[in-house]
Amino acid sequence: MAEKLEVKELDSVVVRFSGDSGDGMQLAGNIFSTVSATVGNSISTFPDYPADIRAPQGSLTGVSGYQVHIGAGKVFTPGDKCDVLVAMNAAALKTQYRFAKPNATIIIDTDAFQKKDLEKALFKTDDPIKEMGIDADRVIACPITQMVKDCLADSGMDNKSMLKCRNMFAVGLVCWLFSRDVEIVFTLLREKFAKKPALAEANIKVVQAGYDYGHNTHSSACNVYKVETKEKTPGRYLDITGNKATAYGFIAAAEKAGLKLYLGSYPITPATDVLHELSKHKSLGVTTVQCEDEIAGCASSVGASFAGALAVTSTSGPGICLKSEAMNLAVIMELPLVVLDVQRGGPATGLPTKSEQTDLLQVLFGRNGESPMPVMAATSPTDCFESAYMACKIALEHMTPVVLLTDAFVANGSGALKLPDLKDYPEINPPYVKPEMKGQWTPYMRNPETGVRYWAIPGTEGFQHILGGLEKDNATGAISTDPENHNLMTHLRQEKINKIQVPDVEVDGDEDAELLIVGFGGTYGHLHAAMDEMRANGKKVALAHFKYINPLPKNTSEVMKRFKKVVVAEQNMGQFAAYLRMKVDGFVPYQFNQVKGQPFVVNELVEAFNAIYNG
Repeated sequence: MAEKLEVKELDSVVVRFSGDSGDGMQLAGNIFSTVSATVGNSISTFPDYPADIRAPQGSLTGVSGYQVHIGAGKVFTPGDKCDVLVAMNAAALKTQYRFAKPNATIIIDTDAFQKKDLEKALFKTDDPIKEMGIDADRVIACPITQMVKDCLADSGMDNKSMLKCRNMFAVGLVCWLFSRDVEIVFTLLREKFAKKPALAEANIKVVQAGYDYGHNTHSSACNVYKVETKEKTPGRYLDITGNKATAYGFIAAAEKAGLKLYLGSYPITPATDVLHELSKHKSLGVTTVQCEDEIAGCASSVGASFAGALAVTSTSGPGICLKSEAMNLAVIMELPLVVLDVQRGGPATGLPTKSEQTDLLQVLFGRNGESPMPVMAATSPTDCFESAYMACKIALEHMTPVVLLTDAFVANGSGALKLPDLKDYPEINPPYVKPEMKGQWTPYMRNPETGVRYWAIPGTEGFQHILGGLEKDNATGAISTDPENHNLMTHLRQEKINKIQVPDVEVDGDEDAELLIVGFGGTYGHLHAAMDEMRANGKKVALAHFKYINPLPKNTSEVMKRFKKVVVAEQNMGQFAAYLRMKVDGFVPYQFNQVKGQPFVVNELVEAFNAIYNG
């Protein structure tokens, strides 16, 4: 067998781990991703959590998946289809095989393919491989459960605890399949279970067993794979999720601004990890409060902002509905506040673990009255750091609440982030009152160039003031119901947002493109990959992807009108396309819209864009 084993060197490869939601598939995928990032591979991940979080064990609705795309060069998406599928039970094979390439290697735990398992997964025969039309030569079938029990027989662990280690056997086997150094895995496990060293060593033993199984038997596979890094940029890298990168971006902005960071939040999927992460960093001047409801979370952040902190509140779409009154309070008080909206499938509670872009119009217009508010949308897990930082900068320098949109795909996905040097990031300079203003300052006194009101921190001698939700007189700051004053204040608040300077939208690809692809936020990777594929096939295509949505970049209209055909692609029913129509005179784009709770599939994008291109 050893003579037949072939090492294939590939530019990229996609692996998908799948099993019951309690089987540790997310951990297995995360560890393999980190190992790949550590050796310098570019990575993109997609944790696909089941919407039915508490589904019965072995059921079709309770399958959890984690897909990782590793590449020698830059990868933009987790991949449409996987080269290797790990299916830890029958339900996982049944539901996840559709994500596998025709020639994919399939790894299964035969111990989880017993009669009762097959019945739960709705198989009609006792041979699921044949029933699904899978080539048996591509299947690595091994009794993982029993081998893990044998491996840990002398560990003193109970049966339930031993079964929790099965995912690590799969990690070891996949590490062998891709020529990964398992010592890196061991280090990661010792760090993760630092307080439980016995558990760490048990998992390490199982990883080694999985690796040895592959090495000693060659696992019925005809080849193993290598993905060597082509270009290595020196620096320290971190395999980081979008939510964690967002949290770090907030911390970095607070440090740069010389302020304490406050987060008032109610736990809501898929934004809760931001609360969890920030709660770990009290030593960095971070205060987190888990509030009793969404409006309390936002209102407490408004209070923290008034008191002089960098204030943040985090939520998802349903939470934005509830926070809107408190968000408007920040608008009329003109206080800095960052509202993080990690978008999920709706409406109502909808699909809490799934990804959509359906909150755009809500965050732009979903409040009473004229309530202009800057809106940004992060484009990738690693971009969440910079986007969070810039959202804080805009909020603090322009005295306004800012909405930062991410989504479940971006927030839960991960990438390799080169650890940033804060010296390279722009300064953050809040518009504090100046000593010479003492005695003549009023709450809505503004910088004449930017329209931004000056910020007086409570306790500053000579700058006592009151703010609140009732309209104020522009000159005095006293409560006013004068119609002319309300009209003036409404215009001043809008003009302040209009004057915010954001970078021009960049056009990637062909300057003389026949088709311009337009998107915003977390679809960047898929749209870029679709453009690359079309250009590789001789099509003249370009991409304009938006991070800054309100205000739009000043060159938006020029870019939209420069190209013969424009298609706006988004994971909703056309919200960004409608917004662009509102802002760009005579703009009538093609549209590509999907609302599946799943990321775009590049092949589907290419097919749709080719039809527009050739039409």
